[in-house]
Parts: sequence; C-alpha cells; structure tokens
Amino acid sequence: MTRYLEIAEDIARLIEAGSLQPGDALPSVRKAAEERKVSKNTVVQAYSLLEARRVIEAKPQSGFYVRATALDVPKLPRTGLTRPSVVRVGKSDRLRETLGDLVSARVTSLGSSFVDPSLFPIQSLNRALSASSRQGSYAKTLVDLQLGLPALRRAIAQRYLELGYAVPMDEIVITCGGMEAISLSLQALARPGDLVLIDSPMFFSGLQLLKQLGLSALEMPTDPEAGLDLSVLDKTLSRHKVSACLLMTNCQNPLGFSMSESKKRELAKLLRKHDVPLVENDVYAELQFDLQRSRAAKAFDTQGTILHCGSFTKCLAPGFKIGWVAAGRYREAIANRKFATTLGTSVPPQAAIAYYLLHHAYERHLRSLRQQLQSRVSRMSEAVFEHFPVGTRVSRPQGGFVLWIQMPDDADSQQLFELAAAKDIGIAPGPIFSAREGYRNFIRLNCSHPWSDSLDSTLHWLGQSVKAMCR
Repeated sequence: MTRYLEIAEDIARLIEAGSLQPGDALPSVRKAAEERKVSKNTVVQAYSLLEARRVIEAKPQSGFYVRATALDVPKLPRTGLTRPSVVRVGKSDRLRETLGDLVSARVTSLGSSFVDPSLFPIQSLNRALSASSRQGSYAKTLVDLQLGLPALRRAIAQRYLELGYAVPMDEIVITCGGMEAISLSLQALARPGDLVLIDSPMFFSGLQLLKQLGLSALEMPTDPEAGLDLSVLDKTLSRHKVSACLLMTNCQNPLGFSMSESKKRELAKLLRKHDVPLVENDVYAELQFDLQRSRAAKAFDTQGTILHCGSFTKCLAPGFKIGWVAAGRYREAIANRKFATTLGTSVPPQAAIAYYLLHHAYERHLRSLRQQLQSRVSRMSEAVFEHFPVGTRVSRPQGGFVLWIQMPDDADSQQLFELAAAKDIGIAPGPIFSAREGYRNFIRLNCSHPWSDSLDSTLHWLGQSVKAMCR
C-alpha cells in the first residue's frame, strides 16, 4: 500500500476506535512527517484524503482537527418497496421524454449520470490515442475483432489480479460501453417474456433496456445502506422462475451502497443454490471512496455464472465508450451476439486505453478522482440538508457521485422536475428508477460538478420549491 494511504488508514482507525475524538488536533504536517519519517508532501496527501472523506477538517492558521460529529444529520431514505413486486415493464414514452430533459439542461444538469468531464485526463488520453495509432494497433484476427484487442483484455485481466482475484483474459469480451455489456449478457440469459430480478430503485437506463428486450422485472426491496435482504431473496427465488438477476453490488445507482465482501460471497452461494446467473453491473467499481477496495461478487464465482460488466466510461474516458463483460461460461454466446450486432468494438479507443493503462498513472488518476467526487458528494449533501425542508432524507454513498433524496410525503418529484426543467435545471425524478413508477417523492442528484455560488443558488431554489409544495 502507498505510504500516504497507510498513514490515512492508520488515522482513520484511531478515530474509529475513539483514540482520537471529535475536535482533537492532529500533529502538524511537519511533526507528522518527522514522526513517520516521510516527506511533508506524503502527510499532506494523507490529510487531504481524510479531509475529502469528511473525517478531518482544516482550520485556517490552526491546523487539522478531527471533524466534529454533527448532532443533527439527515436520516437515510426509507426502503421504497416493502415486498418483491413483479412488473411487466410498460410504457417508455414518458421515460424517453424525461431522459431527454435530463441531459439537455443548459444551465445546471443535476439529473444526468455523466461525470464532470474536467475530472478526466483528457490530454493524457489524447496522447495515448496518438501514440497507439503510430504503433499501428489493429485487430489482427476475426477473434480479436469479436472479443477485443488482446492488449486491452490483458490489461483488464491484470487489473482484476491487482484487486485480488483472477479472471482469464479469454473470458473477457470488449463492448461499446457498459450498457452493451449488460445488454449482451441479458440477451444470452433470457428470452422475451422472461423474468429478471432487479434491485429497487435501479438505474433508469437498465429499466429501458428491459423494456426493449421484452423482459419483465421482479423488483426487490433494497436497503439504502445494506442492499438486498438475502433471506428475502432466497424465498423469492424459490417462488418465482427467474432467468437472471441484474444487480449492482458496488456503489449502487442511485442508493450508493456497496455490499460487504462477506455478503457478496453469500449472494454468489445463494444464486448457485437456485441455479440463477447474475449480471453484475459494476461500472462504478473504481469510484469506491473507501481506502480498501471491495471486490465484486465475481470474485466468488466458482461456476462461471456471474457475468461481470465493467466500463471505463465513469472512471476514465467517457467519450471512448469502452466497456467489457467477464462472461464466464457464457463467453461464446455473448461473442456470437456481439458479432451479429456490432461485429466488434471500435479499435482506436481500445488501443488508446490499453496504452494509457500501460504507460500512465491510472491509479494516481483514480485516487484524485475519488477524492474530488467524495468531497463534492459531501458538499452537495450538506447543501440539501441546509436548503430542503425538515424531514428530507439523504443517502450516504460509499462511492460514485449521486445522492438519492427522499423529500417529505407531500412533495411530487415529477412536478419538481417540470418546474426545474422550465428553468433549464435537470434533476432525475424518482419514478424513472422503478418499473412500477414508484418513488413519487424521491429525486436523484448528480454531485460531480464543482461547487459554486451558482450551484448553491440552484439547491436553494430547489429546496424552496419543495417547501412550497409541502405547505
């Protein structure tokens, strides 16, 4: 582990154990550097990371202190579903209209699932694209065209190893982003009319995909902090014929939780018991805030029935649209569908990302990205707590860049969405995260944008609008 991470983790453990109390001063940067025999810059990095995680705070002309625990903080949103619910995925016209407004807001787009582009190493990627093109990178065989460039698949397999589990490169199929990986996986596992088990709420593009594939949804109650109740999942799989599960186990969108590794292990075991494959949407995996990365459920796959879908869209290169699926025993089925639809994934962006992973500081970029996102999520959460009415509940993401917000019962997220759209402000209303169009008084906000007076004014306006609904 990098030295500054060790220092940050050590301080975090002392705070968690109570050895350092809220309000306690940390050693000065100079003193900490002398005590730990590291450079001042290493200590600054450790303190900056803890500050981004809202564990400590800097006081001007004074130093760093353990952050005081707020006595009055927003509660977590309630679980929006009390029991499993089968839904025949219905009309999508309203969803398509809503999605259009989410991404077209000209003033403030808080409804999209796109990360602020300034957080990505655009210049380094452009240099990687230029350098890889000079090397004449291209698909040399039909297999390489179908599965993806060997250099990129090898780099992804190496990344799995770095995270603590082995996925053979021959199992990996490169796709046009994470959504194609999920789509190909579902097509390999289910037929029109089949039932797919999903967490609720879930990312809205996944619901649109189920509609397009003619698949029905079995929505599961999902706790904002812990995810699925596995005992309920066990009973549900015994009662319903399910062709596949589509779940996010890390940085779930929109709730933000990550399952513990022990729970992922039990999930994999439970799905083996019922002989149900899992499409694991893990496109936010690299955005976990915790110092210690949590592995996916794929790490506990012993039969090749967990199809792990990843992407570089959220963490490195959104415009390149490069994703993948570690397909296990379904590799051939997915490769054949890939061949029949897009034949292969565009080669230049594959080569550029492979070059970047080999020659550039990917891990350093990720550390900076996570710090920035965690800081911005925390700031947005504070603003929601400040501006929205009493009784508003806010998620506590363990990664990613979105907040799931439960407003008071009298609030209507669709009405708020329309009011905001008239002012060129995009928010994501709760009903689009549910096949049954629930979550009427919920919204999701994108927190990846840098904080500004304008953004604070936008949150103030949204809060005042919600208060007006609740009078």
